[in-house]
Amino acid sequence: MAKFSKRRIVREKVLQILYAYELNQDSHLITKDEILLEIKDENDKKFAEDLINRVIINKDNLDKRIKDRVTNWEISRIALLDKVLLRIGICELLFFPEIPPKVSINETIEIAKLYSTTSSGKFINGIMDAILSELKEKKELNKSGRGLVEETISKKSDKK
Repeated sequence: MAKFSKRRIVREKVLQILYAYELNQDSHLITKDEILLEIKDENDKKFAEDLINRVIINKDNLDKRIKDRVTNWEISRIALLDKVLLRIGICELLFFPEIPPKVSINETIEIAKLYSTTSSGKFINGIMDAILSELKEKKELNKSGRGLVEETISKKSDKK
């Protein structure tokens, strides 16, 4: 199984766990343990657990970033699935330096297309692009690796 598809499956499982957590408003540990049993690779399991924990711990901060991007729209009116997906994607942008922004955004959009409404992909893309632009502008984007190589090269050539 390719690394890409394994991570997609892991993200889908993270979505299931966080969605159930939002609906039940109680401990996610039982649900998490059951759903993550299917993941055999320890690195994938660690990624899932880190992502789940960071989303839960940073929920208020993530929701504020979403709310700042949806003018004239109450965050409570956003479909719960879209909100959870946005939290996951934004969390990856903020706290996972090894994952290129394009990957986080594309994965979030593709999962939204599978599980949410027909307009969710465009909605999520708009919000995540705006947040990514803000992070770049404020120099708060902490990314390393090949995902930013193209961007660095093009920025250097623009300055010449």
